[in-house]
Amino acid sequence: MKKQFEILDKHTVYDGFFKLERYELKHTLFTGGWSQPLQRELFRRNNCVGVLLYDPNRDEVVMLEQFRVGAMLHTEQAWLLEIVAGGIEEGETPEQVAYREAEEEAGCTIEELMLISEFYTSPGGASEKLSLFCGKVDSTNVGGIYGLAEEDEDILVSVISFAEAYNLLEQGRIESGIPIIAIQWLALNRDKLRAKWLAA
Repeated sequence: MKKQFEILDKHTVYDGFFKLERYELKHTLFTGGWSQPLQRELFRRNNCVGVLLYDPNRDEVVMLEQFRVGAMLHTEQAWLLEIVAGGIEEGETPEQVAYREAEEEAGCTIEELMLISEFYTSPGGASEKLSLFCGKVDSTNVGGIYGLAEEDEDILVSVISFAEAYNLLEQGRIESGIPIIAIQWLALNRDKLRAKWLAA
């Protein structure tokens, strides 16, 4: 089967903080031939970066807590435990965003950066692709309230042990997908990562 799709029509439904586009399209089928024309909405936003800030010396991770409008209809608490993250602006690389967002959202200077994975966050209806990193930091004096006033950010930053972070994950207290993936990755790679970064 040759995988193909054809866009028959496209128009913008909404253009604000994010953009919503409606498509009419068709695509080839695994059984052969083409699908019927389909209507699909696509939530458009810039690609993003997530960074798990980790101190291998103290075996600690930097966690953020902030209000999320996407969670307010589904949980008792609309404030989610997350990691540093931000959108990639025109002309920026994912690595540049990782360093910038670590400073803006957590007051942290990344000493070394490692790519964990790149993946679509919700490909059933959103265009966003995320580059997920682990950043080596010194967590000794990290903590407080951060974020850019012009972006209405209100971010509580705290440092917790890896064991506590993993315990929060197991208890279902971390409900956002990006930090779940990052902490699970760290659980699988922590010994190897600490050996590498502590030997440097």
